[in-house]
Amino acid sequence: MAPTAAPQPHSAAPRPRRTATALAALATAAVLAGAAAPAAYADGPAAPPQPKLPKGLYGGKDPQYDGVWRQSLALLAQHTVGVRPAPAAVDWLAGQQCADGAFAAFRADPGTACGAGTLRDTNQTSAAIQALTALGGHGDAVQKAVGWLKSVQHPDGGWSSMPGGQGGSESDANSTAVVIGALAAAGEKPESVTAKGGRSPYEALLGFQLGCDAKDGERGAFTFQLKNAAPNADATAAAITGALGKGFVVAPAGKDAGQPVKALDCAKGGAPGRGADARAAVADGGASWLVGQLDANGAHLKSAMPGAEQQPDVGNTADTVVALAAGGHGAAAQQPLAWLEKNATAWAKQNGPAAYAQLVLAAHATGTDPRSFGGTDLVAALNATGPAPAGNSAASPAAADDDDAKDGDGGGIGLWWVIGVGLAVGAGAGFLISGRNKHKTGL
Repeated sequence: MAPTAAPQPHSAAPRPRRTATALAALATAAVLAGAAAPAAYADGPAAPPQPKLPKGLYGGKDPQYDGVWRQSLALLAQHTVGVRPAPAAVDWLAGQQCADGAFAAFRADPGTACGAGTLRDTNQTSAAIQALTALGGHGDAVQKAVGWLKSVQHPDGGWSSMPGGQGGSESDANSTAVVIGALAAAGEKPESVTAKGGRSPYEALLGFQLGCDAKDGERGAFTFQLKNAAPNADATAAAITGALGKGFVVAPAGKDAGQPVKALDCAKGGAPGRGADARAAVADGGASWLVGQLDANGAHLKSAMPGAEQQPDVGNTADTVVALAAGGHGAAAQQPLAWLEKNATAWAKQNGPAAYAQLVLAAHATGTDPRSFGGTDLVAALNATGPAPAGNSAASPAAADDDDAKDGDGGGIGLWWVIGVGLAVGAGAGFLISGRNKHKTGL
């Protein structure tokens, strides 16, 4: 889960998960890569001093590229498991909104009005809509944000991370999917939000799927953008939930939810027509492709930074779990979920609130207890990255020693935003903003 220009350590991509688009995404990836670099690469010029962080912000690292994204994911995950966030945290998020309804990744001085140079971001805005809608009490802010999204819709029906006037490029699957989730959360019917010319977000999103004319092994996958199209795991996971009209929070699909994962039926021409049935068929085709990308044990996706060996892609594996659950494929999600329970908590600790939130949402989508996730209390760990919640269930002892959780960053794209346009190949965090901002080529 990530914005197109969001930070997140997806392996080789955000989620995301995670976007002035390509430049922001690349910058985000660079920040994340630096934060996760081994000690051997630590020597050299001193890093610039970290800015003084606002009181209500989650995470301890520079929020320049993912502040709103990681805050939104953290608040949404807390709300989903019954935690009442601190008022300061909610106020910080609401205070980031521009007068026209848009959100940028981070505004150090919210008291200064957004100007022409403020990099408004559809991924960050969509994440904020989902969080503020869930928390309630921010109806006017949500409607203004929805209105802004509608005002920057592309003629093809989709969105890029950054509007055209801010260097935005063509529509991309991740941004279009996260906007669909925001529209649905706000009570809109995405199919009715049409651009001039009548094209809907779903039409744009389904157009990113590699269909029956694609190569063997690519059919059913989604590409990040139509230009230089290539199968992309981050885009595929995001597009599945978007095609089903869902956002970051997916209703639990138990391990016995055994809807079969169906590949595109190319003998019958692939996905049928338009409408809900077509979208479900498209989502199934994407799910089938994702399952086919899991390692030989069916446990996780693999990815690698250019020139590096392949390694597990934690963020996109978490996104895959959510995507499978969204399609009713709870049984198919069990192996990657079990792998996450054994292997993902160290990744989340390194990457901070958006990563913890991504795992909480994956647990929720599969009916798994996030307070006992492979021996870790994800809820307590997430809470520790920000101001103390206003109300909370008792935390398990598992995360009691996670004293440095606050040192985590807001994401590791594999990260969303995603967050929007130029998602950079990263090292793992699906819904994380990073995820959404990675450059989408290959896995």
